[in-house]
Amino acid sequence: MGRLIDSPDNSEIQSASPASTWRSRVTQIPAINRGLTFARRAGPYVFGALAAFVGLALYNQVFPPPAPLTTDEVNDAVAAAMASATPPPAQSALVYAAIRPSLVLIQTQGSGDEHTGNSLGSGVVVDLTGAILTSLHVVDDAQAITVTFADGTQSAAQIVVEQPEIDIAVLQALTPPAQIVPAVLGNPNALNVGDDAYVVGNPFGLYSSMSAGVVSGFDRIFEPEGSVAIEGLIQVDAAINPGNSGGPLLNRAGQVVGIVTGIINPTEQEVFIGIGFAVPITVAGGAAGLPPY
Repeated sequence: MGRLIDSPDNSEIQSASPASTWRSRVTQIPAINRGLTFARRAGPYVFGALAAFVGLALYNQVFPPPAPLTTDEVNDAVAAAMASATPPPAQSALVYAAIRPSLVLIQTQGSGDEHTGNSLGSGVVVDLTGAILTSLHVVDDAQAITVTFADGTQSAAQIVVEQPEIDIAVLQALTPPAQIVPAVLGNPNALNVGDDAYVVGNPFGLYSSMSAGVVSGFDRIFEPEGSVAIEGLIQVDAAINPGNSGGPLLNRAGQVVGIVTGIINPTEQEVFIGIGFAVPITVAGGAAGLPPY
């Protein structure tokens, strides 16, 4: 006869609890299991982010950000910054600084009708041997010549070259300073009417004074009283007075482009009225053996 199949024991079924049954079912659903695992792991991070957000909100309440600047406040700040800015030095100051170490004060003692006592003029050192260019009329017929350099060194000097046709002389100090600073020479042929012109010298004994103006003309002729006419001169309106003779005429770069020689004054008084002359350095430098520019 047929055989009956055994059925499960009812006692075993009843012994299984509902909780264990639920866990067994959950373990049999992988997606749900992974979601719960992720939630357990992500919980601390979510809590930390929420805490940071709350902390930031509280900080902004306690320490609110500054209010935006108004247009007037921005303008005031810009104006204050511009007012406190240090402007660059004037071009004339740069020119003076360039020539100052090379400037020389010339003092002479003479005799006779032309020299009744001490007189003075200017000069400029033009090479490393200490050669000093000046105007011949500053030292002509002098019994003694004393030169004072920018560092305060004083020395007797003698004339080593004379060129009366261009009113140029070259002096050499007998005891020059330990450090000689020759001036930088420029090209007068590169000048134009209206270019900046600077004169540095010792007018009326006012040591190392500077005046500024412009180049007024070229190829001028100047005839000093009792001397031959000098041709090919540079005309400037920078102030020139007694004591400036022999000093340097400078361009905007601080380079020597001429040697001051004289002024025109219809009143025949020794004051400047706006017309002064200088021998181009390309001509004057030849007396010191300097090559053309």
